[in-house]
Amino acid sequence: MKIVIVGAGISGCAAYLSLQKHLPQSAGDTHSYKIYEAYDTLRDTTFRERADAASGEESTRSATLVVGGGLGIGPNGLNVLKRLDESLFRDAVRSGYPYSNFKIKSAYGWTLMDVAATADVNGQTMNSVAMSRHSIWKALRDRVPDDVIVNKKVARVIPRGSSSGKHLIEFTDGSESVEADLVLGADGLKSTVKCALFDAEAGGQDPYPPQYEGLTGVGGFHTVTESLRKHIPKGTMTITFGGNGFFGYMYSSSAVTDDHRDSPSHLPTPGDTITWWSTYGIDECPDPKAVDKAAINQDLRTRHAHWKDPVIQEIIASVEVETMWPTWTTPDLPVWYKDGIVLLGDAAHALPPTSGQGSGQALEDVESFSLFLSHYLKKAYQDGQVESSEKEAIQLAAKNHMALREPHVKAILDEARQRQQSKKNMNIVQEFMMYLILYLVGCFASANPAKAVLEYNVADEVRKVLSEEETNESVA
Repeated sequence: MKIVIVGAGISGCAAYLSLQKHLPQSAGDTHSYKIYEAYDTLRDTTFRERADAASGEESTRSATLVVGGGLGIGPNGLNVLKRLDESLFRDAVRSGYPYSNFKIKSAYGWTLMDVAATADVNGQTMNSVAMSRHSIWKALRDRVPDDVIVNKKVARVIPRGSSSGKHLIEFTDGSESVEADLVLGADGLKSTVKCALFDAEAGGQDPYPPQYEGLTGVGGFHTVTESLRKHIPKGTMTITFGGNGFFGYMYSSSAVTDDHRDSPSHLPTPGDTITWWSTYGIDECPDPKAVDKAAINQDLRTRHAHWKDPVIQEIIASVEVETMWPTWTTPDLPVWYKDGIVLLGDAAHALPPTSGQGSGQALEDVESFSLFLSHYLKKAYQDGQVESSEKEAIQLAAKNHMALREPHVKAILDEARQRQQSKKNMNIVQEFMMYLILYLVGCFASANPAKAVLEYNVADEVRKVLSEEETNESVA
């Protein structure tokens, strides 16, 4: 079977590794793989170098872009990496810093609530891990052979558009088209592959364009000074709400001398960097191509000028912001697949940063689809007509994958959208009502609202679906 993956970001690289691990072979035949990525995939390219090579909107579309800030991966996503490859898992954790709780504060410095960022995994506590987006991508990319990735920009995917009955992938440079039995769209928010599901022509109108959520953020990394270190709690992501936005920070690296820095079950000695971000409401989406850096930096300092946290004050006094990042999401798509074309990660369901689950849900997507496809291919290869059986296996896998994943991801999105309302501008009464609600939730909540998401095991959920299906077949 010829498999094409569009996009060499987190989803695309993870999809290749997961399919390689799980898919059975047919009568000695091996599956072939190609990943097409529009931008360079040099592992050590810095954010500044990449921004200099591209501009504006296009620079933010690179699947491997270091977007200036960090991310957190919960135990649910970390466990996908662990099941995929123990050494990959260790490398990813080593590149970041584990945290065990979220500390929610007000702009006045009051602690409103503490929420656990942990999950129980086989009787052992696993923390979440903060890291740069580039570090998790690099851990994945290092395990993908260089000859698998081709730097070409896909113009469009034509479903079953060739005489052989295979999908046809065309490129913007006019080079020869390629065929594929299975096309995975891991090409992000502005997915080209997505258009193939809805018969949109190349260069035509995207029937489900990204939605601006009314929020914009700035952020990055900052060196830890001694004055900062005494104010940043070990193993904590600090999240501060105010009437005119939101500010978060946490350590993003562990001390290289700590023997437990590759274990998310420990809280190692913090390293020398933190990641920080400030998110705030803007009704009209700003244009990243027309950024006034001086205005952005002045706005950052003005917005948080009276916030009481000394960490925030030191950060805003010393950082220089280069750009801003509007919050976009993918609208609800009626389908994530069509006849052998499947969307994964942001291409299917870009989540706002408020969810804290963008990368985690992309990794869960990859494992879910790989396990479903592996199961149905094993059954298909018992049939003599391999090609038709493969097509049926892909369709069954995609159908069950979406049925499992769509309600789970939607619940996370709905909750994130509720939370992000607190990042938009509000008057003093609304602000203090927000503080009161957060405090009361912290006092009386009987369970961690994030617990179910952090402890979610997508592999177990796939097995439940397949077990139920087999039970129903035996009864029938």
